[in-house]
Amino acid sequence: MKMLVEGDYRRKIKTPEELRDIIGPHPREHKVVMCHGTFDIVHPGHIRHLIYARDKGDILVVSLTCDAHISKANMRPFVPEELRAMNLAVLEVVDYVVIDPHPTPIDSLDKIQPDYFVKGYEYVEGEANPKTQEEKKTIESYGGEFIFTPGDIVYSSSAIIEVDPPDLATEKLAILLDGEGLTFGDLHGALDKLAGLSVHVVGDTIVDTLTQTTLIGANAKTPTFSCRYEGRTDFVGGAGIVAKHLCAAGASVTFSTVLGDDALKDFVLENLEDAGVETQAVIDSTRPTTNKNSFIAGGYRLLKVDTLDNRSVSEKILEELKEKISLSGGDAIVFSDFRHGIFSRETIPSLIEAIPDGLFRVGDSQVASRWGNILDFHDFDLITPNEKEARFALGDQDTVVRPLGSELYRQARCKTLILKMGERGLITFRAPVTESPDLRQFFVMDSFARHVVDAVGSGDALLAYATLAMKATGNEVIASVLGSLAAGVECEKDGNIPVLPEDVRHKLKAIENHANYSS
Repeated sequence: MKMLVEGDYRRKIKTPEELRDIIGPHPREHKVVMCHGTFDIVHPGHIRHLIYARDKGDILVVSLTCDAHISKANMRPFVPEELRAMNLAVLEVVDYVVIDPHPTPIDSLDKIQPDYFVKGYEYVEGEANPKTQEEKKTIESYGGEFIFTPGDIVYSSSAIIEVDPPDLATEKLAILLDGEGLTFGDLHGALDKLAGLSVHVVGDTIVDTLTQTTLIGANAKTPTFSCRYEGRTDFVGGAGIVAKHLCAAGASVTFSTVLGDDALKDFVLENLEDAGVETQAVIDSTRPTTNKNSFIAGGYRLLKVDTLDNRSVSEKILEELKEKISLSGGDAIVFSDFRHGIFSRETIPSLIEAIPDGLFRVGDSQVASRWGNILDFHDFDLITPNEKEARFALGDQDTVVRPLGSELYRQARCKTLILKMGERGLITFRAPVTESPDLRQFFVMDSFARHVVDAVGSGDALLAYATLAMKATGNEVIASVLGSLAAGVECEKDGNIPVLPEDVRHKLKAIENHANYSS
């Protein structure tokens, strides 16, 4: 069964240097026409433009701006460069496609030297901007001609994406795997490698409570709801659910945390023991076990009541945690920071210093409404913040996501950054691959959640599976895919439930069948 990324269209996709050798120098017998743009989603306006351009010569070359140089809107491009190139290459009217590695087409124009360079008519209105003037100067320097497309309808890829973005998660994944030399078999094989790894999790435990009620009335004089109590369900959350996810995936897990001396402590210890987690709890009688109680009526959350103490842990408890960390063995250590006492600006340096050499180091700082900062975990192997946490760390609310992530990656000095984007998926940043210079330093992955029931906890599932996959395979793409799949599974469950490998495999198989056009 052929995958959707296979096909003869590949013969059309060339580098500027390859194309120059094919078509020969200017002037030439066969007239070459060139168009340039983003082509995020190929729409009727693009087709009209390309048909007009093709009619002006014998060979139509379409160059497109590479992903790294698109920053005009958040989460753009919507379609990655390889898939955008494919969308153009399959068109009969197009003879060749170039993915331009530069921010402007000037270098490609200079190399290819088309007889005609065709731009959309919207660039005619008013005085040409400096970039267009530079393009015109380059074209005319060797005797080429600048042409504007006549038109009467303006279409916008961004407008289409904003109104009703198409679901291209499978197509984007297939093209990413193909470009990285990976297959779905590699993803299935990686799932089998997660079992047996040893991980030490250090972090804040949270007991998430869902208190079910029925709304029976309201006070006429004050805005007070009257609810009948129906029952409650407690879940181990925070760093505790990270440990449970890791354990469910097949890892051997040790968990160091701080608990209060109360009934919820007993619930946490019993729950983690049943899940197979070896818990090394430090009991602090001066603080409660952190509890976040959501009161629900008719499926709606009416109120959340938190019982907690966010003071930094005492020196005595800090020393106990450092000793536990120093004795860590195995493969990886995960610092799961919810800012409920263990991690602070004062404690983090000494906790990091206690990590034995050779462990794969993972940091995750979920700031929510608290004062955490993912940049406190510098020089780690993997960090997994979300967009809000990234903006908080950098003090930047304006920059679009990709350059924002690039700057966070630079400042964090980490080896891999998986930037979580919620329903928009994720962006992964990595170091340059010297032996494979064609591999990009970042890639985007759409969400694989299809029927979201409860998105709370999805980031914890991603953290767990990405950590194990990175340690098992050393491959950022595989880790991002398995992490994203685990997050998708978690979103489709109510409550913080550990994600099992068979759940991830089932979702992966469904995507594979879609990619292979099978049932």
